[in-house]
Amino acid sequence: MTAEQSAGGRPIDQLAEAYVTEAINQQPTLATALGIEGHDDQWDDFSPDGFADRAGHDRRTLAALHAATPSDERENTAKEAMIERLGLQTELYDAHIETSRVSVIADVAHEVREIFDLMPTDTADAWRNIAVRLQTIGNPLSGARQTLAREAADGNVSAARQITASVEQIRSWTGQTGSHDFFAELINDYPTEHGETLAGDLRRAADTARQAYIDYADWLEADLLPKAPSLDAVGEERYALNSRYFLGASIDLQETYQWGWAELERLQDQQRQIAQDLYGHSDIKAAYDALDADPARKIEGAEAFRDWMQALADQALADLSGTHFDIPEPIRRIECCLAPTHDGGIYYTGPTEDFSRPGRMWWAVPEGIDSFSTWKEVTTVYHEGVPGHHLQVAQNAYRSDLLNRWQRLLCWVSGHGEGWALYAERLMDDLGYLSDPGNRMGMLDAQALRAVRVIIDIGMHLQLRIPEHNRWDFRPGERWTPQAGLEFLMMNLATDEPTLRFELDRYLGWPGQAPSYKVGERIWLQAREEAKQRAGASFDLQQFHAQALNLGPMGLDPLRSALSRI
Repeated sequence: MTAEQSAGGRPIDQLAEAYVTEAINQQPTLATALGIEGHDDQWDDFSPDGFADRAGHDRRTLAALHAATPSDERENTAKEAMIERLGLQTELYDAHIETSRVSVIADVAHEVREIFDLMPTDTADAWRNIAVRLQTIGNPLSGARQTLAREAADGNVSAARQITASVEQIRSWTGQTGSHDFFAELINDYPTEHGETLAGDLRRAADTARQAYIDYADWLEADLLPKAPSLDAVGEERYALNSRYFLGASIDLQETYQWGWAELERLQDQQRQIAQDLYGHSDIKAAYDALDADPARKIEGAEAFRDWMQALADQALADLSGTHFDIPEPIRRIECCLAPTHDGGIYYTGPTEDFSRPGRMWWAVPEGIDSFSTWKEVTTVYHEGVPGHHLQVAQNAYRSDLLNRWQRLLCWVSGHGEGWALYAERLMDDLGYLSDPGNRMGMLDAQALRAVRVIIDIGMHLQLRIPEHNRWDFRPGERWTPQAGLEFLMMNLATDEPTLRFELDRYLGWPGQAPSYKVGERIWLQAREEAKQRAGASFDLQQFHAQALNLGPMGLDPLRSALSRI
């Protein structure tokens, strides 16, 4: 029996079900992302009234949750998770953070474009929905303009860097720069058997959508950019709120900043040892160059690289199922995909409720990159696939016997999810899957990236000083700036420069999110250690993983509280 089927005497599950229903009605793109039919020809309202309606929905649900008495421990855990999430969503709205955001990774322009990646294309009706959304794409963009203009009138404007970079991104989507036109390429796969009439509708709709994005970028550049501050840093008060939202936990930002430096040193000590063992010297960057030059660790062509990722993800699923994790049959499918844009991002999208669309791993390969080093990406496949995001997110979707619909479909906490995925990379090393020294070097590079994120994300937004004495002799005593952030990224990581430039812009436009990986992993490790101390000699790692994942997604403070009661 599912949580919804037994919800008659379960007040929290009832509230959760009602919340999901209203959220889907308010946000048709959410329905598409979840694979819920009947909304694929509609758009969310991104006007000030639309944002206010969603905030009102959160407030009403919060009041009802506080008044409700859970029927058992499972509902108590769900109540804590919902109150924490909806409460922080309300705080973000009241602080004008979501409504004023222009960002290279997380804003309305991205949300609108990205939904086409998830829309069905298997029937003529599905293509008609795509045509309708393309034709009417000006509606959500117009709503976003209204909201941003109102916020700007009150002095709430994102930094100029984000607006400029977002305009550049949109120009690349529309074919004004670069060699790709997202809207033309979107309809290239239209099957001719559905007829020329619909094909003509799609072409005209794609032209309309392209022009709507061009107009939106022109407005950002001409109207919003002159009002934008040049300072990228958001300051400690705003940053602390963002950090709490992304972690679901309160942390000491100064202590975490210092820990980031120590963690980076620890990781690079291990990398130096691998470089010494492989090449007879301790130069990390020289070892990176040698690994990149190794033809056995090279794949040419994006499609071939996607196929390599798919094979590795499938192998991990087969190996871990029934051994280290109990992986239900519907979850034993993941698709590796090349994203239709070229922004440099790597991300995962979850399955539909009925698993007709599987979980997917996406790679937005940067323009001009056509050669790939596998040593850096083995760990990424584990992060995005199994035992990382795919295991966690898809299992949440599957466990209707333990989790209500809000927990399964709508709850996402970056520190919980990204922290788990980074923890999963380390776990695969512990299990022997990164015994190849090159692949282990890649895992440590990925971990080092996350440690660097902690340092420069907190450092840049709080404008902290770089330690007077640091191992790298890097700008001792200076305050962090974006230029210093880029230099530190390039000094310490194996990633190509276009991706690192995107990384920097991402941090500056999404404060508090990037550290949630490494800080989330830190809290997961602390939670595991606390569970080990409580259980003593009877502690079982596989059982800990099962119990923790079965709690569903939640903030990391509620997670530790829930684990302590098991």
